[in-house]
Amino acid sequence: MAEDAKRDQNQATAKAIPPYVKAIAGSIGGVVEAGCLQPIDVIKTRLQLDRSGKYKGIIHCGATVVRTEGVRALWKGLTPFATHLTLKYALRMGSNAVLQSAFRDSQTGKLSNQARLVSGFGAGVLEALVIVTPFEVVKIRLQQQRGLRPELLKYKGPIHCVQTIIREEGLLGMWSGAAPTVMRNGTNQAAMFTAKYTFDKIMWHRQEGDGKVLQPWQSMISGFLAGTVGPMCTGPFDVVKTRLMAQGRVGVDSKYKGMFHAIRTIFAEEGLLALWKGLLPRLMRIPPGQAIMWVVADHITGLYEKKYLRDAPL
Repeated sequence: MAEDAKRDQNQATAKAIPPYVKAIAGSIGGVVEAGCLQPIDVIKTRLQLDRSGKYKGIIHCGATVVRTEGVRALWKGLTPFATHLTLKYALRMGSNAVLQSAFRDSQTGKLSNQARLVSGFGAGVLEALVIVTPFEVVKIRLQQQRGLRPELLKYKGPIHCVQTIIREEGLLGMWSGAAPTVMRNGTNQAAMFTAKYTFDKIMWHRQEGDGKVLQPWQSMISGFLAGTVGPMCTGPFDVVKTRLMAQGRVGVDSKYKGMFHAIRTIFAEEGLLALWKGLLPRLMRIPPGQAIMWVVADHITGLYEKKYLRDAPL
């Protein structure tokens, strides 16, 4: 009996799509997403950093940036953003696959909803600490600068930005806003992976291990819907993360002393809705981004499954 169970487990493991395949699929999806959606991310950051009401909304913000700084300004921070997305999705998809494999029932190969949530949260925490925080610190510092003339900018580019932050704030300055970033990404990925699985199951009658490969339009719809869940839950963490990263390392003269102090200060000075500033551009960027990423990722893993596997869990 024990030998049969072990043999079944080995067979299930052998049929599973390897984490490295999912990591590669995610990284390729990240490159495509970055090129398409960078302008929306720039507008989101500008709106979140706007305390004086300079921008009247998404369209006004975008038009103001183009009029005063040129069209290229909408792609500010693209290099760190694209690199960050590529590495982030590789780590996210790969680590989530590893964690899900660890939590699967050894005999049935099934994954409980609780284990799916924990796997997603763990993948989000890992990506936040290793990839997201330092890259977003650089991206936000570059995006918050006004104008395009290099001599007027504090940060001349991604490398110069990193060097300046480390010189002025120390190495830990690259991890400004780490706490809200961990909470945002952990919660976001727990919700996203669970929602993607649920939408695939409900709408397309697809379950892990049934060998069914989704059509691109199906992946796009379920990926888009899954991408709407996280931003609505994690808005305050995203606003606080942006403010802390923009101000730099916390010190005596810092406006925000940490995550909870920032939440209290923003609520007291700007009201409850300010904690969801930038939600609309996030919803304009993240769900389409997830749709693009999942189309690419599902297609690559589907091709791998068709060629090498049968009835593999995606």
